[in-house]
Amino acid sequence: MTLEVRKLSFGFPGRTIGSGITFTLARGEVLCVLGPNGGGKTTLFRTILGLLGKHSGHIAFEGKGIEHLSREQIARQAGYVPQGHSAYFAFSLHEFVLMGRTARLRAFSSPGRIDRDIAQQALESLGIAHLGDKPVTQISGGERQLALVARALAQEPQLLVMDEPTASLDFGNQVRVLEKIAALASGGLSILFSSHDPDQAFLSAQRVLLLGEGHAQEIGAPKDVIRSDTLERLYGVSIRIIETENGERACLPSLRRSGGH
Repeated sequence: MTLEVRKLSFGFPGRTIGSGITFTLARGEVLCVLGPNGGGKTTLFRTILGLLGKHSGHIAFEGKGIEHLSREQIARQAGYVPQGHSAYFAFSLHEFVLMGRTARLRAFSSPGRIDRDIAQQALESLGIAHLGDKPVTQISGGERQLALVARALAQEPQLLVMDEPTASLDFGNQVRVLEKIAALASGGLSILFSSHDPDQAFLSAQRVLLLGEGHAQEIGAPKDVIRSDTLERLYGVSIRIIETENGERACLPSLRRSGGH
């Protein structure tokens, strides 16, 4: 699906924290919103999904303005993976992921066999099917984050919005999620995700939007916009971009070292 954001101002009632955001997301494209903590990434995503009202500007799914879409219509088109989730009820992991099917069910109807099969497939795709019967209150934070991704996939969305999806994951699971992002995009799913790690943008995004203090500093291909000068402006530290023999790029911070022993 296509997502269009034009001249968007966003924030909270009575307080604007970001403005002038413009970008489009095509079918099968991965766009990474890269920026520091507190830069406005979460608030931007919640506004795009209609969870917060926009202050001004335009948001459209498949050419239709968000103001003309119901919550149910948005949920059928866009799956959301929030940055973190605290488990308060001891649902099994399979039940938790099955909740993603709510957007596809009629009012007062219960999930059927097809819904359960889709939830199981989502668990298997993230490598956590063996935890299906375990209460979500008894799994690790990283496993719970993978379950959030599985729940969003169970919605069968056309757009997947992921707010720092690897934030609580160990290195191996970070790689698995980035691989899943690439695989989903190759199957036609549009993906919008945020990160504070520029290496993740190099690995998995076709385009990057640099977001600092609520403003888009640059947008474009990772190799064009992720540079030493832009990262220093974004994060306030010196970073060197290195390139491997096969043309891949990575970021290497320059640490300030004291003269002590």
